[in-house]
Parts: sequence; structure tokens; C-alpha cells
Amino acid sequence: MAQQPPSEMVDRPVVGSFPTYAGAQRAVDFLSDNKFPVEHMAIIGSDLRMVETVLGRMTRGRAALAGAGTGAWFGLLVGLLLSVFAAGANNVIVLLVSGLVYGAVFGAIFGFVGHAMTRGQRDFSSRSQIVAARYDVVADAEVADEAKNMLARIAMREG
Repeated sequence: MAQQPPSEMVDRPVVGSFPTYAGAQRAVDFLSDNKFPVEHMAIIGSDLRMVETVLGRMTRGRAALAGAGTGAWFGLLVGLLLSVFAAGANNVIVLLVSGLVYGAVFGAIFGFVGHAMTRGQRDFSSRSQIVAARYDVVADAEVADEAKNMLARIAMREG
């Protein structure tokens, strides 16, 4: 059973509709710059869909390289935390470098083994995002007319 949004969100009139989130954000920013009470507004995305952008092939070598990069950052962090307790500048450098190297090595191993265990089920890397077909700017009923009028002024100025 689909969960219904609270009634105060449903009953808000649309004061502007935009094809991109940046456009809706720009409209609310304009209203905020002109001292409009934007705490009575919301941006609602409609007709949502998930878009997965394929970035490239994922080979065992790339998986090991990505794991090495992640492991190096983690090792550097561990080395930095341990260096707080080190006595002497040489010990700090040794801890940082060894944390970086050990992290990179173990990260590469885990990246390689992790990708090998998938047995070719997902041989690509990707980035996922949720996008909407349109973004409606809505406002509470008591301020909706004022918001529409202000947004109409910006539309005339830009159009």
C-alpha cells in the first residue's frame, strides 16, 4: 500500500513549474533574496525515474586500482590518527607513509578479489541518480498568490 504524504503537502498550490531542479532552486532563491517567507514553500519533483549512467568497463585491474586508491586514503587516515601518539617528527612521517602503502596494498587486494568473486556479473562501473521530469514549486495557500506574482515578475524580466 502506497503511503500518502501529509495533507499539508498535498493542498499547497503550485506557484511555478520548471523542467530542471536548478530552475526551481533559482526561483526559490529569487524569492528568498526578495525577503519572501520561503519557509512556507517546497520543491516537489514529479514523474521520477532512476537514471544509471555507465562510466566504463570494470576490469580486475581497474577494480584493484580503485581499491588501492580507497585503501590508500583509509591507510593515510589511520596513519594520521596513530601519529597523534608518535614521539618525534620522523615517527610521524613513517606512520603516514606506512599507513598509505599498507592501505593501498590491502585495498588493491580486496578490490581485485571482490571483483573476481562477481564472476563477470557486473563488468562495468556506473553512477545512479533519481531525476524528475518536472519540478513544481509549491507554497502555503496564504502566501501562494504573492509568490506567483513575484515569480511572474522574474519571468518577464528574463523572458
